[in-house]
Amino acid sequence: MEIYNINLNIHYSAPQEVWDKLERLYREMPNWNNFVNGCPQWYGSDGKLIEVSIESSGLQFYAKLPSEEWNEWITIFKNRATKLLGYEVGEPEDGFEFHYYD
Repeated sequence: MEIYNINLNIHYSAPQEVWDKLERLYREMPNWNNFVNGCPQWYGSDGKLIEVSIESSGLQFYAKLPSEEWNEWITIFKNRATKLLGYEVGEPEDGFEFHYYD
């Protein structure tokens, strides 16, 4: 198992409608485990875990998964979030720009 910490270019100042859309996406993602201590969580057993929090650096993911499983899961999330939000979702350090809302 590997540990991953990444940020996505989903800005903390997004309006409630964006967070509502993301909450629906969270629930559709494989291995959804509900909100735990206020944070979305997937897996949560067998030592596997994905948790998300909203930070000033973007939507932050912490994951403890085998690398192949993590890469598949986060790729699905990025692709679905891109379609849902209407802009390319990815890691800011890889050059993905934040989308700012009025």
